[in-house]
Amino acid sequence: MEQGYPRRDFLRALGVGAASAALASTPALGMRRGATKPNVLFIAVDDLRPQLGCYGHTQMHSPNIDSLAEGGVVFKRAYCQVPVCGSSRASLLTGLRPTWTRFYDWDCRVDNDEPDTVTLPQYFKNNGYYTVSRGKIFHFTNDSAKSWSEPAWREANVWLKYHLEENKTIAAGNDDGFGPAFEGADVSDDSYGDGCLCTRAISDLNSLAAQDQPFFLAVGFMKPHLPFNCPKRYWDLYDRNSIDLADNPFSPKDCPPAALHQWGELRSYHGIPAEGPLDDETARTLIHAYYACVSYVDAQIGRLMTELDQLGIADNTIVVLWGDHGWNLGEHGLWCKHANFETALHSPMIINAPAITGGKTVQALTEFIDIYPTLAELCGLPVPGHCDGTSVVPLMNDPTLPGKTAVFSRYYEGDSVKTDKYRYTSMIDGKDTGKMYAHMLYDHETDPGENTNIVHLPENRATIIHMQDLLRGLEGWWLPLYPEEIGYHPGSSIASGDETLRGGPVWYTLRGRMLDRCTARGMYVARAAGTSPLKQSWLGRSGFTPK
Repeated sequence: MEQGYPRRDFLRALGVGAASAALASTPALGMRRGATKPNVLFIAVDDLRPQLGCYGHTQMHSPNIDSLAEGGVVFKRAYCQVPVCGSSRASLLTGLRPTWTRFYDWDCRVDNDEPDTVTLPQYFKNNGYYTVSRGKIFHFTNDSAKSWSEPAWREANVWLKYHLEENKTIAAGNDDGFGPAFEGADVSDDSYGDGCLCTRAISDLNSLAAQDQPFFLAVGFMKPHLPFNCPKRYWDLYDRNSIDLADNPFSPKDCPPAALHQWGELRSYHGIPAEGPLDDETARTLIHAYYACVSYVDAQIGRLMTELDQLGIADNTIVVLWGDHGWNLGEHGLWCKHANFETALHSPMIINAPAITGGKTVQALTEFIDIYPTLAELCGLPVPGHCDGTSVVPLMNDPTLPGKTAVFSRYYEGDSVKTDKYRYTSMIDGKDTGKMYAHMLYDHETDPGENTNIVHLPENRATIIHMQDLLRGLEGWWLPLYPEEIGYHPGSSIASGDETLRGGPVWYTLRGRMLDRCTARGMYVARAAGTSPLKQSWLGRSGFTPK
């Protein structure tokens, strides 16, 4: 049978030409009437959980982000695709979901995983924008260099900067440069990296505002990434004794051990025990330090917003702010990200578009791959066909719209789906057997803290099937069926019609009229045993193809 050119590949190959042809006739929704094409100020904040006043955390000092939210649209239930920096950013900036074969770990590169995909800033560059990267946008500064109109800039090793002499001595004694996990030196904002970054970005705003060309300025702040180092005055905003510890510092009931981790990122720092839990004083200090770093970055964002106003370009500049993923502050006994829990996957997303009335809150489910098509639509650009996300412009205009029925995230061997009520996560042994070895289900209506895994309760059987079907519907994601219905046939192969799968062990189940057959490297779906096959996807990390 002749194989057609896949639509996604066709649209990629079509490239900028199609977008450019439609650009002139496509109105920009994000600009005020009579203005030129809107600018974009694209703000990324590393490791930022929705620990902000505009997300209901009254203990936080985040007045500038809260002010941005008052003039824009706050997405209360926005989720990252991967709870680790490199993959989350690669997914968002390409508009593509992660799979077993791309955007898998913290150190992924778009240049390696999706070199032919047009990234978000590259798309704007190709359509007449001057694109600039300052700070941490892609995980590696030199990744996807074609995205920028000039070389990306980031101060080297800025995230590890210490000022107190004792801390500098400790850091100098470690090959990796790690010192304590926090510091609050009595220094100026520009003495730490994000203040310096903001000063550079303000200079860029002045240069860009003087140009006739619309700009896409990406500014990526490093804090509150570890180590939690920032000027002392931001620590002083908080009363240490009033800082709350996590109210669920324990593993969820019936939680599979594979869902937890030993927070090795934090344990790399001086003064953190190599194993075991933190004492309350250390935990409170870390939370205090995290809050201080959020307030430090908030102040820098305020400087940027003030400069936009003073330059007279705020009314023609779309501002989007996002944190690349959440962060655990002791919940479930965890610190850092690296998990398929709400605390690691839920992160802020705020969009301020001058032509759209602000002060709105969207409760509908959204995900970070929605940012690419949203900015395209707001700026009057056709949404590229490769994008896996959906524009949220309709929700910005009318927050009462229903939005998505589900959003998806994944980390290593765990694939996770969230609906209005539930989060379900399936963990697959993708390297060897391909067998699902653990899964979790949490009811967010009765258990928003995800403290009890209810996946084994018989009454949840239909819910689990529904959630698994949602996961199974994603291209490049693989779920090897329902464990209690699985049959194991070592070394076997499947032959049906004129195609044979050879991939080692096979699991299969018969549900109604659908026969699903999975190998360690792929899934095969037929309408019923012995009927003509329907190839759905060949999934897994080995790029399995039928023989």
